[in-house]
Amino acid sequence: MSRQAPLIRPTLMRLCLALAAALALAPPPATAQGPVISGVVLRVTDGDTFRLSGLDVAIRIWGLDAPERKQRGGSAATQAMRDLIDGHTLTCVQRDTDRYRRVVGQCFLEDGQDIAAAMIAAGVAREYCRYSRGYYGTC
Repeated sequence: MSRQAPLIRPTLMRLCLALAAALALAPPPATAQGPVISGVVLRVTDGDTFRLSGLDVAIRIWGLDAPERKQRGGSAATQAMRDLIDGHTLTCVQRDTDRYRRVVGQCFLEDGQDIAAAMIAAGVAREYCRYSRGYYGTC
């Protein structure tokens, strides 16, 4: 065995970890779940709903359960969502349409950050396990 062999394994491991991290941050491609929708955030309604430019209906974040504005923690969740996305261009993969005819989408910031994951990590909302089936790992 050559002297270089021991160096190849750690280098290969770092490369694999970097690739896995890049893939985890990248928005998913359009899938059978629905089309990809992009636009600038015009208005945040509450901690899990907002409106995008060029879209007539609101978008509800898939896999996220934030308190309503008048509930305990609702104002904080709404403000956190504003701070996170207001004025940004988002890309959303439509996963469903809810009973209020809102698009239910998994949405990402320009840098690939998942909106639901960020809100859950901030502690202002929680994973909506009934729909996410543990996607964010908190169920």
